[in-house]
Amino acid sequence: MKLRFLGGTGTVTGSRYLLSDDKHRLLVDCGMYQGVKTLRRRNWAAFPVDPSTINAVVLTHAHIDHSGYLPALVKNGFKGKIYCTKATHELCKVLLPDAGFLQEEDAKYAHRKKFSKHEHPEPLFTEKDAWEALKHFESLHYHETFEPVKGFEVEFTPAGHILGSACVHVAHQSSGRTVVFSGDVGRQDDIIMRPPEPIAKADVLVCESTYGDREHGESDPEGELEKIITETAGRGGIVLMPAFAVGRAQMLLYVIHKLMKAGRIPKLPVFLNSPMAIKATEIFCRHHKEHRLNNSQCEMIDNSTKFVRTVDESIELGMVRYPCIIVSASGMASGGRVLHHLKALLPNPRNSIVFAGFQAPGTRGDALVNGADKVKIHGEYWPVKAEIHNLDSMSAHGDFNEILAWLKQGSLKPAQVYVTHGEPVASDTMRKRIEERLGWHAEVPELFEEVEI
Repeated sequence: MKLRFLGGTGTVTGSRYLLSDDKHRLLVDCGMYQGVKTLRRRNWAAFPVDPSTINAVVLTHAHIDHSGYLPALVKNGFKGKIYCTKATHELCKVLLPDAGFLQEEDAKYAHRKKFSKHEHPEPLFTEKDAWEALKHFESLHYHETFEPVKGFEVEFTPAGHILGSACVHVAHQSSGRTVVFSGDVGRQDDIIMRPPEPIAKADVLVCESTYGDREHGESDPEGELEKIITETAGRGGIVLMPAFAVGRAQMLLYVIHKLMKAGRIPKLPVFLNSPMAIKATEIFCRHHKEHRLNNSQCEMIDNSTKFVRTVDESIELGMVRYPCIIVSASGMASGGRVLHHLKALLPNPRNSIVFAGFQAPGTRGDALVNGADKVKIHGEYWPVKAEIHNLDSMSAHGDFNEILAWLKQGSLKPAQVYVTHGEPVASDTMRKRIEERLGWHAEVPELFEEVEI
């Protein structure tokens, strides 16, 4: 059996791993690249292997950097099945069509405003392409063993992080070898998600390293948010929270309403301006057994949040100038409705912009949290006068200490670890820590590198 790294190396996006033997090919994750332009261009390059030769795809979770290229894969010839957990399937029904729709809208906007270098900018895939890809999906429960490709047995175990997240365990029958893909590993004490389940066995482990060189620290995210919201409202400003539609949006809404109910922040209107996040919130409430919140806490989020569904409602919200809280996607400010809010709110020092997760290099979120005095949105530069905050402790990714603690919880003793899904320094730092603290042999693979398992 061979493992080839088709993405997710040297960066935190574009996760794609190909397992193969003499007869079959199994792809684990099929993500889009995000961040700097050189990475985004990879989305437009021909897929590293002919999609028609891939027999099946298995997903760790629904985030676009792990699932977002699937419509393009199907469009370009993939004909097999796509396997995932029940919640991941539901979320992909929201995320993938929305991604296609946004790409179509962005292409139209670029053409209308003439800020694209292309005379007729085209989307990578359309909403229709996404629905076509969803016809290939088949969902399973955690701990349910299945055979996506002859000779490869697969099982999902909970990974924390977001709803439906899984570690993917692949047992190759003829070689007797087991490979485990961590996906994105959640926190040990996440505000809303349960911790990742320990791994019992793996000959080879492919482990993420988003926070491989950083710790989240001991800061109190609720206290930080309380201070930001109270001070911003006190000066008549608006708090805008760019948030990932799945996971962070629901966590932020829960914390906001919890603080409001306790009288720790003023009672302000709270808007969720992301059709995708609204649907994801509804899914989140249905799958209450997978997270820490009970039915009444989910209802509190629903009943206390004003959902902004239509374009007209979003435009109307964009003209609001009284103190309020707006949660809108995307979490790295790389697209979606949040861009229009940023254009309206960034130039005013009364306002606050609050990020609550990892900001990939090259994204607007990364530029803003690192002190940019202006950012480019829709072909124009906008001055940054608003206060910018980054609540890193609210990230859905475990830091290096949490991941190491998680790896120690099981009876795991892999012969080989491959450290992926991180920036170069983070991945190499994680490699060193795995070798020094756990005594396991670890390497950071290069893009397109192929290894024998």
